[in-house]
Amino acid sequence: MPTTDVESLLTEADVLRTGHFRLSSGAHSDTYLQCAAALQHPGTALRLGRELAARAVAALGHDTVDVVASPALGGILAGFAVAAALDRRFVFAERGADRTFTLRRGQEIAPGERVLVVEDVVTTGLSAREVAALVRAAGGRLAGIACIVDRSVAVDPSRRPDSPPISLLAVGASAWDPATCPLCAAGRPLDTPGSRHTS
Repeated sequence: MPTTDVESLLTEADVLRTGHFRLSSGAHSDTYLQCAAALQHPGTALRLGRELAARAVAALGHDTVDVVASPALGGILAGFAVAAALDRRFVFAERGADRTFTLRRGQEIAPGERVLVVEDVVTTGLSAREVAALVRAAGGRLAGIACIVDRSVAVDPSRRPDSPPISLLAVGASAWDPATCPLCAAGRPLDTPGSRHTS
């Protein structure tokens, strides 16, 4: 699927939102990508999953993934769709009472298993890195990080992921530290659509 087709599909699904948002990373932005608007449709989710799986295989090589893992909540649908395309096991990490990710509900990663971490959107990559740390702590091996949309290109370099994730689309939306957010300075109401700051 060409990048232009991905962009058209996500635009048609009303994934791109504008306003004043607090992202899961804590940064503020004038743009929010609500991938759930597209992933709620099984056919669309599976189509995006097949394309992202194909790009992951092209980047990482064949037979390099044993398990797909995602952070809850945002990454679950994307990760499942990629796992289905790869015909691999899928697990998801949840935040516990201490706000760190853990595997629950009988899910586990075995020592030596090669794990592809999949997100819906990567901005700073913090959630993906936290899941990667969980993978390593369990004795697994990180195969790579992939996402539907990579918006890290617009983030301050000190807050970007160490390396760009495998993605279907890169979006250069603005993001600011809350202390320097021009939308806060203008008194714009703040929306918090992500799951990290919910209780």
